[in-house]
Order: sequence, then structure tokens, then C-alpha cells
Amino acid sequence: MLITKRDLENILGEALASGGDFAEIFLERRRTSTIGLEAMRVEKVHSGLDQGAGIRLLAGESSIYVYTNDISIPGLMKAAADAGTALKQECRHREALTFDVEETTGSKLSTCGIDIDSTVELVQAADKEARSAGNKIRQVIVRYGNVTQDVQIANSLGKIVTDCRNRTTMIVHVVAAEGSVVQTGYESLGTYGDKSVFTRETAQELAAMSARRALMLLKAKPAPAGRMAVVLAGEAGGTMIHEACGHGLEADIVGKEMSVYAGKMDQRVASELVTVVDDPTLPGKYGSYAYDDEGTLAQKTVLIRNGVLESYMYDLEWARRQGSQSTGNGRRQSFQFRPIPRMSNTYLASGQTQPEEIIARTNHGLLVKRMGGGQVNPTTGDFVFDVGEGYLIEKGEVTYPIRGATLSGNGPRVLLTVDMVGTDLGFGIGTCGKDGQGVPVSDAQPTIRIPELVVGGLL
Repeated sequence: MLITKRDLENILGEALASGGDFAEIFLERRRTSTIGLEAMRVEKVHSGLDQGAGIRLLAGESSIYVYTNDISIPGLMKAAADAGTALKQECRHREALTFDVEETTGSKLSTCGIDIDSTVELVQAADKEARSAGNKIRQVIVRYGNVTQDVQIANSLGKIVTDCRNRTTMIVHVVAAEGSVVQTGYESLGTYGDKSVFTRETAQELAAMSARRALMLLKAKPAPAGRMAVVLAGEAGGTMIHEACGHGLEADIVGKEMSVYAGKMDQRVASELVTVVDDPTLPGKYGSYAYDDEGTLAQKTVLIRNGVLESYMYDLEWARRQGSQSTGNGRRQSFQFRPIPRMSNTYLASGQTQPEEIIARTNHGLLVKRMGGGQVNPTTGDFVFDVGEGYLIEKGEVTYPIRGATLSGNGPRVLLTVDMVGTDLGFGIGTCGKDGQGVPVSDAQPTIRIPELVVGGLL
């Protein structure tokens, strides 16, 4: 798949021949492998290969993006010419494009996938473990997937990057029923680069946690409703940070004045206990990478430090527009999509208080150990989240489990009121959707206390 330096120069030169001040090519070869188990049988073994290239041309604030499955040199030259034509600028002569930097290589190009026999054993072990929890377990679904992405990125600034990204996920979904009550439990694990963590013991642990949660919810009481303190456990992951805060710190949303954080640089936007970081350099995390999808070296970015807004997340285009530098957050789903500012591994940094102390100092409230789905308006920061696993706190003690709870509030106001931050840090994984494309991410937080949130439930 690799294109020579000379051919890359010619392709980018062709894109710029009709005008524009920045050109980029993104070549990708993606191999996917998936094994799915349901009803105690392996129902799906799937593998696929997709490859192509995307060419982007920028002129001021205008952006043209063309993609193709034809990665032959003539095919790429045609795509580059199409991008130049689409820009609709008067043709002008340009000197030959040359690169003044050496090529940079991240992870070596990969030939790895999955071993079907050993992976089938993993998903079967998970199924058996979940069903061993008792006859109330009615359904078990296990999914194991691997994606290997070889990329080559070059642009008219003189950068050439080749890299391989290898991500693996395992998901266990368990359904339990008793009488007319049906509940579900769900656990997932995702890694970047290191598949060795997916052992038989790991698969069984994911299954056991999923089954335990489903069975626990069968006995849970309906959630109370009203305003109360909410303790978000570290093991809940950073869903609230990702949704209620993270998207509002992406530079395109800020630049379009659709973010509640627009125009607030260097201002206090959260409690002084709150530090929010985006860091794709964390080893093995699902949202990690060596280079972003524009070839910018990955870096740790402190977004909010001790409550003060310090940075947004930039790709090259929005950094150009706002007179800043890329933070290495230019990401895309595949060659079919243009890069946009996206999160990677986003987390609220650990604090100084033991998680047990946070609970003990809460007289009445809700302990959330697992978040569910939700909705957020990045313009206002308003959110509504489901609680996947929650417990009532009474007089500093965790009492009984509840079900059917929702949390609603305003992200920026919540961050301003956080009054305790734990020493722990728990990660969750997901695929973050934005502008019609999804990318792998991780999010995390320690145990934190929010003095008051609206909890929806049954009175």
C-alpha cells in the first residue's frame, strides 16, 4: 500500500495545481475480524478488508474532500485533480512540491489478525461463565473484534507518516429474568496494541460482572426521584466528562459558537478540584494512538487545570482558523471521512480523597457504579443520562440497589459544584459519534461527589 515519496509529491502537487494553500492525502488499509456468540452457539465469524485514500484541499476557510478506492497512482492523481477542480479557483502555476523532512514511522505495518480457534474458546468460556450464575440467566451475547489499520499520511507541509493501529474489543451482554421482570448486564474491554490482556480469565471476569449486574437489577428497588447528592464511582467510567464537557472543548464546536465554553479561555469553568485531560499517549488504552489522522504526533493536552479552561482540542484545519497549533486531535473514521477535532482518552484527573470517605461523608444520595446512555446539548451543556447500576446512600452507608434512575443537569454547572474528588481512576470504552462518523475512545474519572443533581425515578 505504501506510496513512494516522489509519487506523494506529485499527487499533492496535482491537488494544489488549481489553487489552495494546503493539501493532504490519507491512505488506509483496514482489516476487521469479528466473532459473535449467541444462544450458546458461534453465530458469526466475519473478516473483511477495506482500503482507499482521501485527499483534502484547503484554501482559507474552504475545505474540499475527495475519496477513492482506487489507490493506483493514476487513480490517486485523478482524485487529486478532482479536488483541485472542486475548489473552483483560477488555475495558477506552482513550483514543484518538495518535502524537506524525513519520513516518520510509528508502529510497523502489521499482518496480524485473530486466531479463530483460540478466540472461539474465549467467547465460549465467557458464555459458560455467565450461564453458571443460575437459571435466571436467559440470554448471553458475546462479541470479540479486532481492527488493524495501516495508514500513510502526507501533506504539503512536508510531513510523511506511516503507522499501524491495532485495536481489540470484547463485549459481554447478559439478560436475566424473573417472572415479568427482565434486566440486562453489560461489560466491555478494549485495548490499543496489546491483545495479550484477552485471556480466558479476562473473558470469564467480564461475563461474571455482566451476570452479576443483571441479577442484581432483578432485586433492585425503583429509583426515588428528586434532588439529591450523587456520587459517581470511578468504575462508572468518564461518560459524563466525555459527553457533558469533552465535546464542548472540541475546536470546531467552539469555532462555530455552538459550545458553552466558547470565549472562556483562561476563565474558571469548574471547581478548583477539577482537572480535565485528553491524552492519546496512554499505553494500551482504547482511544490511544501514536499519530492522529493528520500525521500530528500524539500529545497530552490539559484542557481544564484546577478549574480554569486552558486549551481546546484542535486539528490542523481549526488550528489554522483560530491561529493556534494542532493538539493531535484530528481524527476520522476512515479514508471516506475528513478529519475533525475529536477526543481520544479523556479523563478527570484523580484527587486527594479516598473513595470510601466520599461515601461516608454523604448523608443521603445516589451512588452510580455504571452509566447508561444519554443525551447532551453541547451548546447549553444540558444533559440527561440513564443509570445502569446505582445504589442508595443513607447516612454514609451504601444500602440497596435501585433501577430506572436518570440524572439530569447542566455540565458546566455540575463541574463548578464538584466538592470531592477521589484518588482512584476508572476507565470505560466506547465509539464516539460525531458528524456521522465514529472513532474509538476511552473516558475516565475518579470517584467524585456532586452535591445536588436531579434524579429521575419513581416516587
